[in-house]
Amino acid sequence: MPTASSTTATAAGTNTSVTATSGILQRLSSTDQDVKFKALRELKNQIIGNRTKKLSFLKLGAGPAVAAILAEAVMADDGDRNDSFNKNVIVQAAAVLGSFACGFDVGVQAVLDAGVFPNLLRLLSNLNEKVVDAGARSLKMIYQSKLAPKYDFLKEKNVEFLLSLLNSENENVSGLGSSIITHSCKTSVEQKLLFDAGVLKKLIILLEGSPSLRDSSLESLATIFKNNLEVVSKFVGSESGRALSSIIELVKDRFARTRLLASWCLIVIRNTSPCYLQDIAVKTKLTNTVLELVGDPGQVGDEASFAFSSLIAEKEDMQKLAFEINAIDKLYSHLQKDSLHPRRFEGILLALADMCSKLECCRSRFLSLQALDSVIVALAHDSADVRTAACICLRSVSRSIKNLSAGCFMKETVVFPLVRLLDDPSTSVQVAALGVISNIVVDFTTRRSSFIRCGGVKQLVQLSKSMDATIRLNALWALRNLTFQAENKCKERVFMELTASLLASLICDPEAFVQEQALALVRNLVDGCINSVECVFAEDGIILDAVGRQLQSALKVEIGIQGMYVLSNVATGKEFHKEAVMKQLLRYAETGTQSYIVKFLQSNDSRLRTAAVWAIVNLTSSLGAGASGRVVKLRDAGVLRVRTAVGQFSAFDVGST
Repeated sequence: MPTASSTTATAAGTNTSVTATSGILQRLSSTDQDVKFKALRELKNQIIGNRTKKLSFLKLGAGPAVAAILAEAVMADDGDRNDSFNKNVIVQAAAVLGSFACGFDVGVQAVLDAGVFPNLLRLLSNLNEKVVDAGARSLKMIYQSKLAPKYDFLKEKNVEFLLSLLNSENENVSGLGSSIITHSCKTSVEQKLLFDAGVLKKLIILLEGSPSLRDSSLESLATIFKNNLEVVSKFVGSESGRALSSIIELVKDRFARTRLLASWCLIVIRNTSPCYLQDIAVKTKLTNTVLELVGDPGQVGDEASFAFSSLIAEKEDMQKLAFEINAIDKLYSHLQKDSLHPRRFEGILLALADMCSKLECCRSRFLSLQALDSVIVALAHDSADVRTAACICLRSVSRSIKNLSAGCFMKETVVFPLVRLLDDPSTSVQVAALGVISNIVVDFTTRRSSFIRCGGVKQLVQLSKSMDATIRLNALWALRNLTFQAENKCKERVFMELTASLLASLICDPEAFVQEQALALVRNLVDGCINSVECVFAEDGIILDAVGRQLQSALKVEIGIQGMYVLSNVATGKEFHKEAVMKQLLRYAETGTQSYIVKFLQSNDSRLRTAAVWAIVNLTSSLGAGASGRVVKLRDAGVLRVRTAVGQFSAFDVGST
């Protein structure tokens, strides 16, 4: 039967492959050096560019086997330039190890676990150029990975070693030096130290080398510049800016990767010190170049959109410039292409997010292109990074009050996919989805019901109980915005799902920023009619008690502001409500402890003083029957002696204050 013969053929093919793999590994342990050498060469040819083969050989122990061959050959090497066979073994072994590590973190880890790193370093001081070159190539492959060992440049011997690499006439060795800088230089102290040691001068010279060496040098330069104003200032000012001009010229290079890395370098310089690269021609060329590179079919295109984001993020002038050269349209055209690589998809979404973060003209253009449909589809992408980026993009676009008011986002096609993401296995996706929801629920209309119907409130309440403080914070933020100037029916539904006991526990959360959002949510819940005020008295007033406790111990001004506005809103209610607020304000006076209301009225923060005054104004309004008595109590407690509040109470004949 066809099926049986097909299965048999497949099984036979698999067995043959396994046998061949095992055969190579057996020959690697042969005592015959010629057999061992040929096995190394065959292994190298099989694994180059083939991750599946790499993994198969690594699982069978090829890493330690090749490491042992390299160690044996290094030990046997006596420095004789004419000992060609042993040196060829070293070259082949190093090449195999480099192939395992090339673009494959599993391979890098396996190679490092096999203990080859010291022996590869020893190859760099060999008298034979082929051996040096093989060692440098292999180490460069390792240094493309985040798993590579880091060099501590605070140790003088490591800086000396780095300079020896950069000074080498072998381009693979000097390129290795550049790769080590990119991987290991992380602090401003290290950046300054390398600059002072003359590393930048060496890297600038290397820009005149091969395309590969030029690219690695550009990466290293960007690493040393990043967020270091002192280094950037010295670099730009050196030799009349000739070095900077050479990088600007490389933005026009014929190689796409060089153009991208030169652009990155300039973006890092400008982000570190905006006073540089202000020439409109340079800015326009830079923006155009990076946008064009987004269309590159290879890895350059996958990374170019991230460079574009870095160029325009939080910079309104650059966003205007990009808008004028049709960046929204160009990015959207790439978004419409089939089978986008997840990295490219993520980058384009983030670039669109940055374009729409500040300017209404960008948001309007985005919506007019119906790009929203593509972003909604991306919310269900297999990649968590793409789903996160889609949420970030939606959040930027939904900052438009005009489009929020028009109900562009509070519709089922948008809301349902977002609510589903609240249950996403990725925390970053959940947080990003909460960020969008926080925007769109401030709807300025009565369309909030669609969010409630699809289970949005239940999900937000569930997330407010999360063990992750960031998720708790963002869930409360969304609930806070949902209840902002909302109709009573919406507030009642939210409070019913939350319950008084949960709200009280959130007000007393261990994290101050969660406390602040919980208090802000309660402030919105009790803002409005008297029925709204009643929620803080549920379950024997545990919410009101929690508010009072947090205000007394508040270490953060924002907690005091939100808490006082809660009390201020409650104080707009009936006499019973006002007296309950009075009890909270004066509860510590009996023990001789200064009440928080006194501290708040004396605060240096005008927002906190204003919130405290509003609470007192609402308590002592002449419309209330007990207002006069409350003024007396506040005066006796020392509250009305505070100069800030005195002017509010002249209507009452209660003696001098």
